[in-house]
Amino acid sequence: MGQDGITPIGSVYQTRKQPRQFKSYRLKGEYIKPWVDDKRLKRTRIGNWIVLGFIGIAVVLSGYIIYTGAQEAQTPPQCLIMEDNFESINKDHWGYEIQTGGYGNGEFDWTTDDPKNSFTDSEGLHIVPTLTTESTSITEQQLLNDYTLNITKADGDGSCTAAEYTSCGVRSNATLGTIIPPVRSARLTTKGKKSIKYGRVEIVAKMAKGDWLWPALWMMPEEDVYGAWPRSGEIDIAEFRGNSYQYPEGRDFMSSTLHWGPSYQHDAYIQTHGSSFLRRADFTTGFHTFGLEWTENYIFMYLDSRLKQVHYTKFKESNPLWKKGGFSSLTTENGTLYDNPWKAGGKNAPFDQKFYLILNVAVGAQNGWFWDGKGNKPWVDDSEFAARDFWKAKDDWLPTWGEGKDRGMTVKSVKMWSAGSC
Repeated sequence: MGQDGITPIGSVYQTRKQPRQFKSYRLKGEYIKPWVDDKRLKRTRIGNWIVLGFIGIAVVLSGYIIYTGAQEAQTPPQCLIMEDNFESINKDHWGYEIQTGGYGNGEFDWTTDDPKNSFTDSEGLHIVPTLTTESTSITEQQLLNDYTLNITKADGDGSCTAAEYTSCGVRSNATLGTIIPPVRSARLTTKGKKSIKYGRVEIVAKMAKGDWLWPALWMMPEEDVYGAWPRSGEIDIAEFRGNSYQYPEGRDFMSSTLHWGPSYQHDAYIQTHGSSFLRRADFTTGFHTFGLEWTENYIFMYLDSRLKQVHYTKFKESNPLWKKGGFSSLTTENGTLYDNPWKAGGKNAPFDQKFYLILNVAVGAQNGWFWDGKGNKPWVDDSEFAARDFWKAKDDWLPTWGEGKDRGMTVKSVKMWSAGSC
């Protein structure tokens, strides 16, 4: 830098500019405020206070809604009446349903108390379907023709528990298409041992793998107070299909449903039905918790946590199930109107009675659970030869079944709470 603030740049000298002195433009002294007396400003202030008031009311109301919602979400007082971790099959908790009749669904399995079909180990309870030709002395020829199966007497397979004698035996006949149930499985229940009217159930289980397998965790009434199914109700906590994810609702899908109605033809389950899908997994690859919470005011089913509801039904005095189902205008086969079977019950009838728990793995069905024409289904529901057609396609479905215990449902634990303090 040279003298006198002149900076040399190359051979040229340039004069450096001095910074301009700061000067404030702030007004000095008194200045006019014409808006102070403007009536429009006062109206603006009033509007602001009104807006702030509404915001305050909204905050208080939101807090109230959150508080009351949290109170409703709290688990009601309950008493643990059963906890089973399946070190064995406890006879104080579980009994067997043994029959060949398909349970009204046209199932193809014969339910037994055979240890091949239900047993425990370090994982828990296993309910495993087996081919009848592999787990009995019945041959394939006898399965299809000229063999009489009678389970009304104890002969190593247990005595039939069905009330109808037609579900306690069958004779195979190739001409008529009737066959011995080609698969044996198991159905365990707490009927007459453990049941609840309101409370909670939680089941930790892993589902069965294989085409046309139907695992289910569900409940039925101890007494048919309101009449035959579905008048007295049914609670399906969780139902599954063993088919792969390529099936429309395969083993990555679960369903929770209430069944109720004045007759078999008028089951209004579609109004009380929910479902859930797993992503990037299915219900055969690991254990999940399947739960039910039930009070006089509601029933809901959940998956793994009470926060993940699969289905919720609220019961209201103003809208009982008879009204909800729109049954008052229905007529019977002889043209008369149906009577309300629940008029003597509460607002939640028929779900105001004691229900017991059922664990089972069914095989096939003719009630629509497996859709005709989907997934190469080998039988048609209305066919008299459905069970035979199912059996003849065993080379297609049997390879899809898991090996050993994996073809069955594994139940790690069951807990059942009854409403109220212990």
